[in-house]
Amino acid sequence: MADLTLVVGGARSGKSRYAEGLVRSGPGPWHYIATAEAFDAEMAARIAQHQIDRGPDWITHEAPRDLAPRLRGIREGRVLVDCLTLWLSNHLLAGSDPGAETEALEAALTEHPCPITLVSNEVGWGIVPENALARAFRDAQGRLNQRLAARADRVVTTIAGLPLALKGDLP
Repeated sequence: MADLTLVVGGARSGKSRYAEGLVRSGPGPWHYIATAEAFDAEMAARIAQHQIDRGPDWITHEAPRDLAPRLRGIREGRVLVDCLTLWLSNHLLAGSDPGAETEALEAALTEHPCPITLVSNEVGWGIVPENALARAFRDAQGRLNQRLAARADRVVTTIAGLPLALKGDLP
């Protein structure tokens, strides 16, 4: 398995910006696997702003659900997956089995020859959600983050734009 970094944090914690800088610190090509889907104008504007902020130097791959096959199709450069939280929620809303999807992702990560940086939200610091779907999501996200953190070479959290190494050293 190639070098694997997991960047976790809350909403607007600076995790994407940190992860992008980490990927850009190495040789290209730089691959950005986007998991977001624009279901409304506000989300479309967010996605467009992310693209502008990244600049034209990235090769963008759209993968709202088919993350493992997308990873397998990239064989050179460095990879950023942003973000696992949206990928997981897309699967839950589609009725997919999050455990099976996580296993497929882990298999693709194990086989991958390139350095990969994964971005994910830490959702366990809030209140217990009021409905079953939200609780299922929170639980699945926590399990996903734990599984990927266990296999990652480096785990970084971001708080207020500042990175903090949880596992391994900050590059």
